[in-house]
Amino acid sequence: MHRARQHAETRTRERRHRLAHEAARLMAEGGMRDYHQAKLKAADRLGIHDDASLPRNREIEEALREYQRLFLGDAHASGVRTRREAALRALEFFVRFDPRLVGPVLEGTADTHSPVHLHLYADDPDAVPRFLEDAGIPAEARSRHVRMDRTREDDYPVWVFSAEDLTFDLLVLPSAALRQAPLSGIDEKPMRRASASQLRTLLADEEIAAYEAD
Repeated sequence: MHRARQHAETRTRERRHRLAHEAARLMAEGGMRDYHQAKLKAADRLGIHDDASLPRNREIEEALREYQRLFLGDAHASGVRTRREAALRALEFFVRFDPRLVGPVLEGTADTHSPVHLHLYADDPDAVPRFLEDAGIPAEARSRHVRMDRTREDDYPVWVFSAEDLTFDLLVLPSAALRQAPLSGIDEKPMRRASASQLRTLLADEEIAAYEAD
């Protein structure tokens, strides 16, 4: 009985591993953004339909990171760095809104289609669009449902614009939200964020690591 249970658990782990890597491949090659959609499509392709075998989003993210490192190599690393450098310029430009970089560009899983996601903080919801208008930057208005913690969630304004051949996605949150990041859609933990100084340090550390590797 114990051996049968162990065998079943091993099979489930192997299926989760296969599904995570297939979902990661679909995201890397097909430009899919939604983790849930990617895992369901992977399950359909592999003919695995038991819920216990479905990987967590964080497992897919780790598999995606591994896929990009193994199969995309320097081209992927260069693309991420280009986006991080552009993000740093944007953080400096929006300094009055205490901006933070979040998402795939910060996590290192961004691809050629990934926007640069920034969180801006302002109690006046019109402050950011006024700033964009004064700077002559045309932007599209959207909204996004955000979970601030386990009990608080709401829709917040988003402004999307293009610069340097990249898409920038600005989520505007109340100033009080600067104290704690919203929950990540990947693992429902507070999102990782980086200020301009933190991103500058990250870029410098990467440059040193690349130099030492050579």
